[in-house]
Amino acid sequence: MSQSKQKQGTGSNKPSLWQSPLFQPLRVITRSFSPYWLACIPLAALIIVLWDTAAHAQDFEGPDSVEELRAVLDSIFLLFASVLVIFMNAGFGMLETGFSRQKNAVNILSKNLIVFAVATIAYWAIGFAFMYGGAEGNPFIGTSGFFFANEAAPYGDPEYPEGVPIAISFLFQVAFAATAATIVSGAVAERVKFGPFLTFSFLLVAISYPITGRWGWDELGWLGEMEFNDFAGSTIVHSVGGWAALVGAFLIGPRTGKYREEGGTNAIPGHNMSIATLGCLILWIGWFGFNPGSELAATANVPYIALTTNLSAAAGGVTATATSWLRDKKPDLSMIINGILAGLVGITAGCASVNYISAIIIGGIAGVIVVFSVSFFDKIKIDDPVGAISVHLVCGAWGTFAVGIFDGGTNPITQIIGILAIGAFTVVFSGIVWGILKATVGIRVSAEEEVQGLDIGEHGMEAYSGFVKEADVLTGGFSSSMSSKGEEFPRGSEG
Repeated sequence: MSQSKQKQGTGSNKPSLWQSPLFQPLRVITRSFSPYWLACIPLAALIIVLWDTAAHAQDFEGPDSVEELRAVLDSIFLLFASVLVIFMNAGFGMLETGFSRQKNAVNILSKNLIVFAVATIAYWAIGFAFMYGGAEGNPFIGTSGFFFANEAAPYGDPEYPEGVPIAISFLFQVAFAATAATIVSGAVAERVKFGPFLTFSFLLVAISYPITGRWGWDELGWLGEMEFNDFAGSTIVHSVGGWAALVGAFLIGPRTGKYREEGGTNAIPGHNMSIATLGCLILWIGWFGFNPGSELAATANVPYIALTTNLSAAAGGVTATATSWLRDKKPDLSMIINGILAGLVGITAGCASVNYISAIIIGGIAGVIVVFSVSFFDKIKIDDPVGAISVHLVCGAWGTFAVGIFDGGTNPITQIIGILAIGAFTVVFSGIVWGILKATVGIRVSAEEEVQGLDIGEHGMEAYSGFVKEADVLTGGFSSSMSSKGEEFPRGSEG
């Protein structure tokens, strides 16, 4: 019996199959994870199998060739760039709101938000066709492809997958078109009627912008055939918006109290420089979709374009800061902001073709120009609350001309012809549309609405309801911008 017990005990001490070295990894896994986690493994495998089966059932197959793979990558790149450019609308909204008075904040935010929606519909119905429609050789205006229906043939493009899908091309281009309309908003801020502004924005994006855009960007356009070089739109986008803004600001007139009868300018400071600065930074980031995206493909040139863009913006900010500091004895934050934007606008035409030193020079000169340009328009009593005309029109024209100076393959005379032709067409068109609106429905709010604020007069709400409004709590006095009767006083002076 003792022997049998000994044999039995010896048998119980033998390692089981589970304890063998073969299953050592599995023993580690089971000790590290709970049974619930272990149960997820077969479930995940089942989901993968079902997903793969469903994808093949719906013909969601991967690219069959290098060409198709490149088309997919280019499409994803353009989608990302489009989102960055669309996000610039937030930057414009923050910038314009911060540079204006708080009583007009709702109105400005409303304009900047809805203008993208209006521009999208206008470009979908008419603008895209005028800009790119028709392959029959018309160098001035497109004639087919109205009410975009995701068909490439009316625009002379190959069907996907030979090229990038026409839908993503439309999305990228409509983001640019909306930018031109948004520029106008800043120059007519704090006194323009909401409805007429939207009407003008619709017509600008539907008719004027796409016609001049075809001249310079479509392969059939007459300026393009002359080798006019405006890579990402210093003139085609920014100066167009600037010209339209100039005409609007001239016809609508300055804000009440901006200019003294005996000469000189009353400063009307913005109410929130924090969000204005945030708007500038958003625009700076968005420009990395604006300029590199204009390559229209994920090529090795994209990082180069991004760097020239950044260098020019930095140079513009530095020179504008130095210029305003030397001129006014103080570094003006509004000029730092506009200097950065001036550098961005200036390099937009030549970002793909000028070298790094040239990019810094272009941006640096733009930063100096914008400071003196803002003062110039004040002297001739063109009231532009955010400096949009100086940043987009003046620096856009400079940047387009600068390509002819710094890019040896571009003719400066051709650049001048393009600047003048696009500017003349935009001025005439804008003058007609603004003039008709002024003569019929009117484009300016009443004097009472302007004093009360467009938030109440146009929208019946306030941006900062419930907050103390510019009151001196310690002294119990009224702010320097509002009297006890609600009449507006100028705050300080400049110039």
